Amino acid sequence: MNLTFIGAAHEVTGSCTLLEVGGAYYLVDCGMEQGINVYENVPLPVAANLITAVFLTHAHIDHSGLLPKLCRDGFRGAIYATPATCSLADVMLRDSANIQQSEAEWKTRKAERAGDAPVEPLYTVEDAQTAASLFHPCSYGAVSQIADGVRVRFTNVGHLLGAACIELWLSEGQTEKKIVFSGDVGNTGLPLLQDPQTVEQTDYLVVESTYGNRLHDRPKDVLPELAEVLQRTFDRGGSVIIPSFAVGRTQELLFLLREIKQKHLVSGHDGFPVFLDSPLAEEATSVFLQCGLDCFNEETRKVFQSGTNPIWCPDLTLIFTSEESKALNADARPKVILSASGMCDAGRIRHHLKHNLWKAENTVLFAGYQASGTLGRSILDGAKEVRLFGEDIAVNAEISILHGTSGHADRQGLLNWVHGFAEKPRVVFVNHGDDGGCEAFEALLQSEGYTAIAPFSGAQFDLAAGLLTEFPEGKKIELKGSARKRSIFNALIAAAQKLVMVANACRERPNKELAKFTSQIEALIERWSK
Repeated sequence: MNLTFIGAAHEVTGSCTLLEVGGAYYLVDCGMEQGINVYENVPLPVAANLITAVFLTHAHIDHSGLLPKLCRDGFRGAIYATPATCSLADVMLRDSANIQQSEAEWKTRKAERAGDAPVEPLYTVEDAQTAASLFHPCSYGAVSQIADGVRVRFTNVGHLLGAACIELWLSEGQTEKKIVFSGDVGNTGLPLLQDPQTVEQTDYLVVESTYGNRLHDRPKDVLPELAEVLQRTFDRGGSVIIPSFAVGRTQELLFLLREIKQKHLVSGHDGFPVFLDSPLAEEATSVFLQCGLDCFNEETRKVFQSGTNPIWCPDLTLIFTSEESKALNADARPKVILSASGMCDAGRIRHHLKHNLWKAENTVLFAGYQASGTLGRSILDGAKEVRLFGEDIAVNAEISILHGTSGHADRQGLLNWVHGFAEKPRVVFVNHGDDGGCEAFEALLQSEGYTAIAPFSGAQFDLAAGLLTEFPEGKKIELKGSARKRSIFNALIAAAQKLVMVANACRERPNKELAKFTSQIEALIERWSK
């Protein structure tokens, strides 16, 4: 009964964890890395065709994006997820596959001109379709028997339509343990979605830490804040360009824009046009409208029940073709353009930035997390100039961020969610955060009496025995400057964390042995505190 961390270890993306139970292998998430890749991930230690099943927390590409590659490599097991996640992941994986194929075709043309070999895509649309054919929907709250020794339940944690934390009951012989994977814990009070629900009990917990060292910006009612941005931009004759994640954030913004128009919160600009320029967002929006009401919060359910479409507003135009998209930049009217990708690293938003960033009357409004190394983060951090399509583009537009729209719980929200367990888990593993986030949240949990550890890729834990069997230090892809000192310090921290785990495993030892071990530790502390 072993747990091996593969991805999202001291990194925010690429979630993937391997479970071995009764000689069978299971994955929790199979995500793609996005943004800067800081640490090397160990490869899956088993062949894809030996994996029995995948449990998917939600549809975002950093949790689902390598499922088609897994299928390409031979996986044909079941993929368990909520119905909404199954539908959204189908849409998103096909879109990702199209991007993989397009990029491969472009690189192949470039390679051929240089006399090099063609470039193969990471996976194809056919691979994505194969993955979609393996989805097995599981309703929230239902306990499903997956195999001898494995039961699963999905619980709503907000964040995204269909997102869930995953409870797994595992048994081998006479030993049974429970482990919970948080997935991405949602923020509270968001449009459309319910607040995250908690779980009562577990032996082990794997919890994300995207905002493990941060509190969200000042609490503010997002509706008037968005209205203020629109008002001041339209008053100076500009447009509001919103790089928006196609799945989740776009639908929330459409919900807010409907309310702003309905309540006339922007004066002097009645009928301002809104353009949704993202084929993926349009397809995802249709999935939102086809889901059961149990996916939504009470406010949204009331809107549906009144006969109103909560994510459709007057003067909304869907943009389908690239020609229609290009024409938007010749439209001088003050307007709102919602376009993907949310971090500005791909998609049509880059064209809109090229044509609008240099105009002082415009606003570029960010409404979601911007990973380190992305164009969105660079703009948000104050870049004066960015490179787009071979041109240097001045950043003269107002750069703003919509507070209170993060889909992730912040440090306090994560802590509140962990506090939802009636008893402290035996061990809490902290992942899905950068160095600062996961180490800070690990320390916070330890200060509250939890046995918490932030493992690197390749770490292994014996769930039955409650012991770490492998605890490697993180292997950075590129080390510069003080790399050796950092590496040695990481080894020190890893050893200290391992000591905590060893101490935790001594719970049932005789008092005499516990006292001896305690005195040895105290002697070390006294020596190195001087």
